[in-house]
Amino acid sequence: MPAYRPEEIEKKWQAHWKAHSTFKAANHSEKPKYYVLDMFPYPSGAGLHVGHPLGYIASDIVTRYKRLQGFNVLHPMGFDSFGLPAEQYAIQTGQHPALTTEQNIETYIKQLSSLGFSYDWSREVRTSDPGYYKWTQWIFLKLFNSWYNLDTNKAEPLTELTARFAERGSEGINAAGDADERQVFSAGQWQLFTEQQKLAAVHPYRLAYQQDTYVNWCPGLGTVLSNDEVKDGLSERGGFPVERRLMPQWNLRITAYADRLLQGLDTIDWPDAVKEMQRNWIGKSIGAEVTFPVQGHENAQIKVYTTRVDTIYGATFLVLAPEHELVDELTTPAQRAAVDEYIAATKRRSERDRMADTKTVSGVFTGAYGLNPVNQEPVQIWLADYVLAGYGTGAVMAVPSGDQRDYVFAKHFGLPIPAISDAQQGLDEQADPTKEGRYINSGIINGLTYKEATQKLIAYLEEKGLGRGKVNFRLRDSIFGRQRYWGEPIPIYYKDGTAYGIAESDLPLVLPEISEYKPTETGEPPLGRAQNWLYRGQYPYELSTMPGWAGSSWYYLRYMDPTNEARFVGEEAEQYWGTVDLYMGGAEHATGHLLYARFWYLFLKDLGLVSGNEPFQKLINQGMILGRSNFVYRINGTNKFVTLGKKDQYETTALHADVNIVENDVLDIEAFKKWRDEYENAEFILEDNGTYVCGVEIEKMSKSKYNVVSPDVLIGKYGADALRLYEMFLGPLEQYKPWNTNGISGVATFLKKLWRLFHPEDGALAVTDEPATPAELKALHRAIQKIQEDIEKFSFNTSVSMFMITVNELTALNSHKRAILEPLVVLLSPYAPHLAEELWQELGHEAGSISSARYPEFRQEYLVEDTVTYPIAINGKVREQLQFPATATAAEIETGVLSTDFLARFGEGKSAKKVIVVPGRMVNVVV
Repeated sequence: MPAYRPEEIEKKWQAHWKAHSTFKAANHSEKPKYYVLDMFPYPSGAGLHVGHPLGYIASDIVTRYKRLQGFNVLHPMGFDSFGLPAEQYAIQTGQHPALTTEQNIETYIKQLSSLGFSYDWSREVRTSDPGYYKWTQWIFLKLFNSWYNLDTNKAEPLTELTARFAERGSEGINAAGDADERQVFSAGQWQLFTEQQKLAAVHPYRLAYQQDTYVNWCPGLGTVLSNDEVKDGLSERGGFPVERRLMPQWNLRITAYADRLLQGLDTIDWPDAVKEMQRNWIGKSIGAEVTFPVQGHENAQIKVYTTRVDTIYGATFLVLAPEHELVDELTTPAQRAAVDEYIAATKRRSERDRMADTKTVSGVFTGAYGLNPVNQEPVQIWLADYVLAGYGTGAVMAVPSGDQRDYVFAKHFGLPIPAISDAQQGLDEQADPTKEGRYINSGIINGLTYKEATQKLIAYLEEKGLGRGKVNFRLRDSIFGRQRYWGEPIPIYYKDGTAYGIAESDLPLVLPEISEYKPTETGEPPLGRAQNWLYRGQYPYELSTMPGWAGSSWYYLRYMDPTNEARFVGEEAEQYWGTVDLYMGGAEHATGHLLYARFWYLFLKDLGLVSGNEPFQKLINQGMILGRSNFVYRINGTNKFVTLGKKDQYETTALHADVNIVENDVLDIEAFKKWRDEYENAEFILEDNGTYVCGVEIEKMSKSKYNVVSPDVLIGKYGADALRLYEMFLGPLEQYKPWNTNGISGVATFLKKLWRLFHPEDGALAVTDEPATPAELKALHRAIQKIQEDIEKFSFNTSVSMFMITVNELTALNSHKRAILEPLVVLLSPYAPHLAEELWQELGHEAGSISSARYPEFRQEYLVEDTVTYPIAINGKVREQLQFPATATAAEIETGVLSTDFLARFGEGKSAKKVIVVPGRMVNVVV
């Protein structure tokens, strides 16, 4: 038998698994089910680098382990294949995004398959496949045709709402959303409404609704961007300017589910940090909504939400968001130019930048005054960009004595800062938000405590019709439209300017072919270029497409039943697989994908379409593998490079070098000269031993830093099993860790050593049927115990260490026995599946059958020691070690020690006063 050759073995078994559909999961089984899910990737043109597979390897280990434990495991893979990068490439090249996406997916499948992942590829989904997005559109239509009934605390079909309208009008309807946007009408008036009037009355109740919304508009990309896609006023992709613009947008009423999304966090096994991020994002607070009339504007009122209504007497000014709907009406002629200039500057900043900037103080006075509702004192009305139109009411009751941001603003603009509590201190230096003490300068609450004052003020405001107690959430409704081409078309058409959902029987609404992929010359989204794209030949379609998170909010359900043409997931399949048992992915999705997926699942639950309570029971966030960058040092003004050890003798500039032409930090000089034309004639000042040693820095893995390592190269050199083991060996799964290619050779050596337990000196198979010795059984069962414990707690790095220790022990014992090596192969198979399959077949088992083998059973009796080695001490100082039977009593051990020449050699002629025996630990002779 030849030496271990992973390049041959791995291709052989990957072909076998594909040909025999080895990992295909059945939707019906007597076995218990287990659903392992990876966050499915966006197929970028760059393909995978070694940092990407980390979570996939971990989830595959769990998958294979669970199969060995007797579970029917669903482990699917697919592609989040709509996205802006493919569209940008299409704009630049004219190539249809579908072609680019298909090519990228082929690369990903090839790379994923080369790593030996046990995916059920028969269940692959792609969000850009019309057969898939038909059901994304179907779910949107369900949202469009539903409302949220606060009395039943669930979504219900709009038909139930309209039936109530027909019976008793709008009275008594308790629905999620802004009541101020809704009409008041009687049952009789409803009956007289035209179709258009009825639809207009219903629209503010819908869970998918259209509304003028402030968005991050990027003219350079021709699309709306999420806050996450904007940094320092520029688009993250391309660096184009972004401005705030009021546009009609489709929204999803996720706010209806805010409380349920909060409560559900207590029922799932997720990292505390992720749950806390979601809690903060949802941001539940209990307070009051207060109305401030505006002087000189009879019908104008400013509503604010505050969690500290007790401080209302200290409200000396109001701050509006620059986008607030009343700004134009309230601004006086004298302040018009300053206000317009400030608004223009605000449009160039994203919401994220405005919220994060706590150092800059900026604002502008509108010239108008509001009236404090509790004392009728006039308060100036200002604009400031730290107030957001989309959060709360877009207005803030500023109390500078109790809020530091208001305090800094008041100090900067010379506004009053009155004390409102006898416990406030240091107001000449900073705000004091204390709730202690009793109120002063506060009218009807003077002398009251915080709790007393809050209750009294809310009662007063409600009695006077000036406010009410209210629970509020930071969470905003989700903007759902994108002015792009490469996304799911929103299944809406317009008749006489009113939005209608297309018939479910007409789904999918397929993306039309267009001539160019950029917005039209008149500013319409790219779909405006579609020729004769009309619903049933006469009604114009919605031109926006869905955001990237639409298809990823429910893909885990489609995996359960991917070919079902009659339903988004078959009822039996959904009830069998239930919810995802283990979800592996990045923490960066905490408040995006994970929150939206939970929202969609709760909505589907309300409609009776899913059977669980939460989509993902356990979540693990794998840490990032960081790049290990190498640097060369160019002497300034020359094309000469000096090595690391001598660079301090010159003035140099550090430049990134491609890590793929560096080994053990030594640069391949000839490869460097060929790498880039500018280095063709480079000269080098070397170390004394004639090498060029590079500098090193740990950074994020990125093409721009030339520190990206392709898994393809490493698989070709060391094999996929070595790469899988090495990525796990780098450190705890959930921690960040640096990549160092140099270390993988050690793992490859370990696999060769394991091979030689079966093939000594790379010769013929030498496994025997001799009975195992106690020492061999001890080594095996210690490994079984440790590795099983490690997998159960996702501690894969310590598992790899245990494998190495075990192989070293068995090698030292010259062990080649089937009773030891056969269970060892099964134990190894989740980690190094190709090698395990090969050895399993060599041991006489059916090809490809190791996945259905039984996981080795740990037996405690093999770890019981026959003898114990005791350190023997004189007056606490250890002098020798002696062995005694594990069953020996303390008296027997004492007799044994004193019967040796130990005391004669170390007792300095003294006799023993006492012998202290600590069973299983040590013996101390006191002289």
